[in-house]
Amino acid sequence: MIKFLRHATAVLVTVVCLPVLANPAGTSNASPQSDWCKQLTPRLPDVSVATCQGSALVPTGSVSRKGFPILMRSIPAAKSGKHVVPMRVLLLGGIHGDELTAASIVFQWMQWMQTQPAQEFYWHIAPVVNPDGLLAKKPQRVNANGVDLNRNFPTPGWEKDAQRYWTRVTGSDPRRFPGQSPLSEPETRWLNDEMERFQPDVIISVHAPFGVLDLDGPAKAPRRFGRLYFNRVGVYPGSLGNYGGLHKNVPVITIELPNALAMPAPAEVRRIWLDMLDWIERSVAPKPKKAAVSPVQRTAANAALAAH
Repeated sequence: MIKFLRHATAVLVTVVCLPVLANPAGTSNASPQSDWCKQLTPRLPDVSVATCQGSALVPTGSVSRKGFPILMRSIPAAKSGKHVVPMRVLLLGGIHGDELTAASIVFQWMQWMQTQPAQEFYWHIAPVVNPDGLLAKKPQRVNANGVDLNRNFPTPGWEKDAQRYWTRVTGSDPRRFPGQSPLSEPETRWLNDEMERFQPDVIISVHAPFGVLDLDGPAKAPRRFGRLYFNRVGVYPGSLGNYGGLHKNVPVITIELPNALAMPAPAEVRRIWLDMLDWIERSVAPKPKKAAVSPVQRTAANAALAAH
């Protein structure tokens, strides 16, 4: 009997201890979000790991060319908002990986989403659209496939115009290579699909370092956000402004910060934010939403665009 009890006790101890021994290699129990933030924040001026984690970004299900998740946060409008149909705002940063401040400022703005009038809008926010460019050994404008994502959108006549512009105007500048076909890159495919899913009323795309504002599409141009004054930078084959603003008829405001590596002063970061919200409230109107496009329809449409 004593021998049997000793055996049973040994078995019981073994069963209880199994969960403790399940991680013999001592691997980290940190959340995936913590891991992503620890990779991103060393490249982002004035963004701490805690700020990144507090942004509550989640993977969209799409990944970059090298497999890094494209992260986004969806913030519905507050129920007390005065808009019957809340404005839908798609806020993007880091389309060019070497424009570090363009991602950083979006992380900072995300801390103010529960203030007025921001909480009256419905937000989809992706602060780092090009994670591979940001995380390259030396941050680079293009993605891991060497494609400028802001020249890879399917604007009308892309097949003829994009390559011609790249060779004749940029002198085949590798930093501005538009790709072999429109939407050839997973990052631009994700953004194109996101525009179809979310149907934004306005797109805010942050860049650097020209220190100006630009607008494409049907809205009254802002005079200034903070110290950034309106000054058109041009329309390019395959650019998001051309595609979203002129082709899809969605206002695309491009914010060009004055420096790609050094953040504006905190007061200027907030002033740009407040002026941007005021412009959205005054100059953009919610539009009736189309029926959602199914994944099958979207795939067929993308294939048709690529074959055109």
